[in-house]
Amino acid sequence: MSKIRPSKGAPYARILGVGGYRPVRVVPNDVILEKIDSSDEWIRSRSGIETRHWANDEETVAAMSIEASGKAIADAGITAEQIGAVVVSTVSHFSQTPAVATEIADKLGTAKAAAFDISAGCAGFGYGLTLAKGMVVEGSAEYVLVIGVERLSDLTDLEDRATAFLFGDGAGAVVVGPSEEPHIGPTVWGSEGDKAGTIKQTVPWNEYRVGDLEKLPLDSEGNVKFPAITQEGQAVFRWAVFEMAKVAQQALDAAGISSDDLDVFIPHQANERIIDSMVKTLKLPEHVTVARDVRTTGNTSAASIPLAMERLLATGEAKSGDTALVIGFGAGLVYAATVVTLP
Repeated sequence: MSKIRPSKGAPYARILGVGGYRPVRVVPNDVILEKIDSSDEWIRSRSGIETRHWANDEETVAAMSIEASGKAIADAGITAEQIGAVVVSTVSHFSQTPAVATEIADKLGTAKAAAFDISAGCAGFGYGLTLAKGMVVEGSAEYVLVIGVERLSDLTDLEDRATAFLFGDGAGAVVVGPSEEPHIGPTVWGSEGDKAGTIKQTVPWNEYRVGDLEKLPLDSEGNVKFPAITQEGQAVFRWAVFEMAKVAQQALDAAGISSDDLDVFIPHQANERIIDSMVKTLKLPEHVTVARDVRTTGNTSAASIPLAMERLLATGEAKSGDTALVIGFGAGLVYAATVVTLP
């Protein structure tokens, strides 16, 4: 017989508050067109993107996270001291160690909360939400702060016609806490590592230590390029459209609801054509509000779902208590989908 005392947490968990931060600078497609041979019409027709936000020097990964987190904590009606864990999903914090989560936890004024970063690309928010739910129910933290944050402008090759227009910066955060009823459904998640090469960093960091510049990419002026995110657009599009609709349906089934029971659909804001295709494949009823934050925010990877959620609630397109299906998918390839009650 085990001598270990069992852990005891809340019966269930729910999202209690949400907050977002978008950098001050708004970048229209015209700026992107300065370095690629394309058009505003082509960008909009391919992605739905009209503008995106790019961070300035002061809008660091930590700074944006702190702004979004402060709003989420206030929205949840708690204090920073009550946060027991901080989970940050990002691929654009360039210090390998320490985790940026520790800096955020300290500057927010938490009481030495557990803090760590995860890397799950555009599915990162869903991964973090699942971990937070587990902590609340298991009892290792009463309230968990989940942050999705990116400065993808730092990882964008502005001369790459396939990706230059896609990426934006920003931070979204939610507070997950105890609940007497289930308000976060089972997570359907996974990975397909055999497709890892379809979305990747152009050059690994260690290649810059070798000193052989002939192996490194150069820009149009002959300068060594900083690593950037690249992708095989058509392969990613097909995977997202055909496979992720199946995952979304599995999340609905796991939560015991149908598309008719949904109020809101918040997919990862990668591309409006992907969103439209998923809506059609899932046969979502007309009453379901669909997040289309991609139009003015671009693809912010791990930040895209909480940013879209925050905007829907702020504009009144969605309301507290609505039932929402959320799904993230991206580099890895990884994915995560679940059904939640909006805060």
